[in-house]
Amino acid sequence: MQDPTAAPAFPMRRCPFAPPPEYDEIRKQAGLSRVTMPDGTKAWIATRYEDVRAILGDNRFSTVPSTPGYPFIAPARASLLMNEHPPTIIRMDPPDHTRYRRMLTKEFMVHHVEAMRPELQNTVDVLLDELEAKGSPADLFEDFALAVPTTVISRILGVPYEDRAFFQERSKAKLDLTADPEVPVRAGAEMRDYLDRLITEKMQDPGNRSDLISRLVTSQVVPGHMTREEALATIELLLMGGHETTANMIALGTLSLLLNPAQKDALVADPSLVRNTVEEMLRFHTIVHYNGPRVALEDVTVAGTQIKKGEGVLALISAANRDPKMFPQPDEFDIHRDALHHVAFSYGVHQCLGQPLARAELQIVFTTLFQRLPKLRLAVSPEEISFRHDAFVYGVDALPVEW
Repeated sequence: MQDPTAAPAFPMRRCPFAPPPEYDEIRKQAGLSRVTMPDGTKAWIATRYEDVRAILGDNRFSTVPSTPGYPFIAPARASLLMNEHPPTIIRMDPPDHTRYRRMLTKEFMVHHVEAMRPELQNTVDVLLDELEAKGSPADLFEDFALAVPTTVISRILGVPYEDRAFFQERSKAKLDLTADPEVPVRAGAEMRDYLDRLITEKMQDPGNRSDLISRLVTSQVVPGHMTREEALATIELLLMGGHETTANMIALGTLSLLLNPAQKDALVADPSLVRNTVEEMLRFHTIVHYNGPRVALEDVTVAGTQIKKGEGVLALISAANRDPKMFPQPDEFDIHRDALHHVAFSYGVHQCLGQPLARAELQIVFTTLFQRLPKLRLAVSPEEISFRHDAFVYGVDALPVEW
């Protein structure tokens, strides 16, 4: 019988500002290590930067959840992914993934996002006006961090911003790893029903629309390049990914600067540091901390370890971004660090489609926030902040501030 200590239980609980400490110990071991998933099956775990990139960049590993051996990190996650029909593009392998991704690149290309910067700046300015008008104290997460990307992605997709409470609640339910397995499935169904009605409205009254949903309908669904169900899956993914991740990154990034006032002051004094600052925030927090489940489609050797066909693998980007071989003193938050080669947006064909937009939003937020609110500070002690340890996207439940 295998020694249970040789395959510890996964997932492990992360610290507020660091991945689980077990990752450091696993990284020191030769080759890859085994962990025990919640359903009792075993999976390989990769924690070194080079090993994580090797797995994520190798198409001999599948991201399709229905592939036998796929490692599910929680019953709620298994229920959600196995009931996702059709799947989203992030759970497709090439060539399907490649074909559908090409349909979405226009709105998220670097030059397109750069042209949006004045609009993004105006959005941040308006929301800070509203925050100041509301008065101190406030919840920076709800009133600003969540509002910025929600406004932006709603505008890009053509989703009514006034419906934000509906889709924010469903998104949160889908990402809750501790929920009853029926909860994320029901939330997903409600989200797609909502988006299906929205598609119908746009098809009945096409007008002169330039939003992404209208473009998908007219250029992909109507000609038959994409089914209506596939469009729904795609739009749902973009809506969720477009606000959940960036919202939590804004909140955690703000918190990091508040807890490191010398670095905050350096950024205020020299706004050119913002690009480094944002990359370090992305590396340091790695909020999509369970990204990277894969299953081997054939026998593959990584770090001297043979992974057999049908065996699950967890290529943990949060561990890779704390690998001291790549990032000296990795547990220090340092905005002067060159962290551009982090893997917070994943690696390989499944790198985040929206990363140019996320970077632009974050850069604009952090060249504006502390200039507008130079006395911004926490309204509670750091120990009182509640972190979302059990969510697929890490973050905070609230960020009470005053100024």
